Parts: sequence; structure tokens; C-alpha cells
Amino acid sequence: MKIEFVAGAAVADITPRDSQFLYGYPHRERYSTGIHDPLLTSSLYLREGSCEALILANDIIYVSKALCRRVRRKIAEISGVPESHILISATHTHSGPTTVDILSNASDPTIPKADPAYLAYLETRMVASALNAQRKAVPAQLGLAVAHTDHTRTNRHDPADPADPEVPVLVVRSIDDGRYVACMLVHCLHPTVLHEDSTLITADFPGMVRGYLQERVLGPDCPVLHHIGPAGNQSPRHVVADNTFASARALGEDIGRSIEAVLPTIKYRKRADIAFCHANLDLIPRRLPSVEAAAAGLEAARARFQRLKAESAAAKEVRTAECDWFGAEETLALAVAAAANRLGSVYDECQPAEIQVIGIGPWTFVAWPGEIFVEYGLEVRRRHPNTFVISLANGELQGYIATEQAVLEGYYEAGNALFDYRNGVLLVNRTDELLGELRAQREATQAPYSPVR
Repeated sequence: MKIEFVAGAAVADITPRDSQFLYGYPHRERYSTGIHDPLLTSSLYLREGSCEALILANDIIYVSKALCRRVRRKIAEISGVPESHILISATHTHSGPTTVDILSNASDPTIPKADPAYLAYLETRMVASALNAQRKAVPAQLGLAVAHTDHTRTNRHDPADPADPEVPVLVVRSIDDGRYVACMLVHCLHPTVLHEDSTLITADFPGMVRGYLQERVLGPDCPVLHHIGPAGNQSPRHVVADNTFASARALGEDIGRSIEAVLPTIKYRKRADIAFCHANLDLIPRRLPSVEAAAAGLEAARARFQRLKAESAAAKEVRTAECDWFGAEETLALAVAAAANRLGSVYDECQPAEIQVIGIGPWTFVAWPGEIFVEYGLEVRRRHPNTFVISLANGELQGYIATEQAVLEGYYEAGNALFDYRNGVLLVNRTDELLGELRAQREATQAPYSPVR
């Protein structure tokens, strides 16, 4: 009996209907005054035989474990797709509403708590998007290309430091009429072109990538799922002229052109060979300094920022120093919370870290929570070619999984971290084991297939 592969995709608008605090930058009462481009939840449904998958990408800064749990449960109850087969990610735009209360910002009076009314709206819209994608499923074929974005890649600390220029692009087409059903991509770069002086809601450059591809290639009705890869230390700081919508559009179009260039090379296949592996990992908490040591670190970071500013140093260098100052502030906030025994419940909200592995055709997508440094994603792909990590998926970690170098250099991300940098290696090694399990599954079940054009 022939097993048919079907796929469907849908979007739902998750743009706030009222003025919301735009989360992502400290010390600024930044409430939205309008909408530049809509925020979307975009869903892709895949089914082959009895195996189903649902993948959701959301134009928000974070998805909490609690929100993912509720959304997965509701989708599973109605659709029948197992909760463990549902992936939910955040694009990480810094020009959208607060969705998680981050402990390290607790001492910043300008940052309000997440709005329960918006979170309820977001949850409803995510579920609706996923169910609509399932309803729209049609016989389909899929393929993957890898675009290269060397000209837009950058490490926020030093452009010569590690970065990932590869952008995997999964494309699904209808067999009946050849139309594009969906496009899914993973890109390792913070959506932070727009800074704290912008008060318009926007998906930032991921929205511009989506618009370019829909206008030039895919058609306006084709959903585009944009996931952020391990991009904890990846920022557009060194590749944009300024922090304007024009620069966000230029960056998005550059990435869009790179993707457009490789789409004609795709060889489509009628089988998806969907497979899953899953594990939970208990992470090591970060050992925080004393309140006194953290206060001294904050004073040193502030002095460096003020010195560079007074010396009229390069704007990018001043911004990096300013972010390091923010990180030192956040370390102090965490140290104070630790001294008051207020960290336990926050750890519990994040733990354990979920690792989700989804095989689609000969490719594999790995979902990790939190903001992860690019080095860890590169190591996974070094060990397992055609494997791509999606970060900020199925939960968040109240900050970064940095590297030992970031800790030694006093980088912003290390100051913002709730969990130890050694967890990066733990994530890589446990993922390595899961990918071995997935490979064994595929070898036991895979049959020959014929690519189609």
C-alpha cells in the first residue's frame, strides 16, 4: 500500500490589539505607538502514514515552557498530533510584546510584567494557526537547499569570531498544482536591527525576508516559517549602516536574495520519512558571584562604557561596551536574587531543558531552548552534516548558554546567563546521542525513493 505524504500550512496574526511594552532593551519605557509590519504565528503540518508533525514559528521574543505546554496540549487534544511531535519557536524580535518575566530585569523599573491578556490571545492564535495548517493539508513533495549568507553573518563581539553563514531552507510544494505550500528556514542572527528608539511593532528583518520571498518567489499566500538558530552571540551590529527600517529591509532582502538563488537547485521528493527523538536534560545552574563582587563588576563595566563614550570610540565598540554594562547589571540582579533565595522557582520554570530532534527526509532539525552561542550549533553540524539547530524552541532559559571565552572576557551574554556555560557541551553531547538513535531508526525503516522535479 502506497503511503502518501501530505502537508499544509497556515498563519495567524498575533499583533497586539493595544499598545504594548516592546521588550528587548533595558532602561527605556518603550510602548508601541503603531505597527510597521504584523507579527505572525506560522504553522507547518506534515503527515506520512500515521506519523505527524506540527512546527510553529512565532514573531515574539520568547516562548515559555508553560505557554508551550498549554499550546501543545490544546493542539494535541483537537488534532491528534502527539505533544512531543509539536515544535514551537520564537523568532526573537526585540520589537514585540513582553512574553516572559525575566528575573535579571526585575530591578529595572521601566520593564513591566508580561500582559496576561496578550498571552491568552497569543495562545489562542497559535492553536488556531496549527489547526488550520492541518485542515489545509494536501498531497505534497518537499526539498531542501542551503543558502549562504557570508555577507550578512557577524559575531557581535568581533566579526572575525565564529558565525554560521548557512541557512537551510525547507520548501514544500503541492503535487496537484505545483504551488508552494510552505517555506521554512533557520538563520543564526539576532533580529535587533531596530533599537530602543523605535516604538513601532515589527518582526524586524525576518519579516523583511518573508516579504521578499513571498513577493519574488513563493507568492503572497505561502507561509514562511523563520526560526532563529544558535545566535546568542550573533548580531547585525557590524553589517547594517544604522538601526532603521531601511537597514532592516536591506538586510532582509540580502538574505532573501541568497535564498532565492538556491531554490532552483532543489530536487523534490514525495516522501518525508518523518522521525522523532526526544530527551530532557537537567542543566547546571550558574555559580553566581557575591553581591559585593557583582557590584564591583558593574562599576568596572560602567566605567569602561563611559570612558569609550567620552573618547568618541567607534559606535559599534561603544554599543558593545554598553551591552556589557547591561550584562553586569543583570549579574548583580541575579546575585541579589540568589542571596535572597529567590532563584529556585525560576530554575524550576526552565528545567529540564527539552531537546527535540525531527528527521525530515535526509535532513534533521534539532530544537533547543534558550539563547545558545553559535559555536555549539556549529559543533553539532560538524559531527552530523545536514543537521540544523533551531534555538529558542519549546521554552527559554532566562538568558544565554555562553562559552568559557564569554565568561573570561566578561561579555554581556555571560552576565545575563542563569545557567552555566558548560551546558553547551552537555547539549551537544546529548544531541549527538539522540542523532545516533535517529540514524538507527532511519536505517531500519528507510526504503529507496525517487526524486521528482
